[in-house]
Amino acid sequence: MTAATDWQKSSFCGEGEACVYVSSSPGSLVRVADRVDPAHLVMATTQAAWADFLRSVKEAG
Repeated sequence: MTAATDWQKSSFCGEGEACVYVSSSPGSLVRVADRVDPAHLVMATTQAAWADFLRSVKEAG
């Protein structure tokens, strides 16, 4: 990576490192990791697919 990635910690995290982090930028992939370290990347997807996923989760409530 040429630039530092800004990771956002999920608002549903508890104590410790058991948390999900997300990073995105306009026009690129959304990256999901279990730590703030890109070496622990879990998945990468498009912004449209990520938005669909979040909408489904929120609707399932």
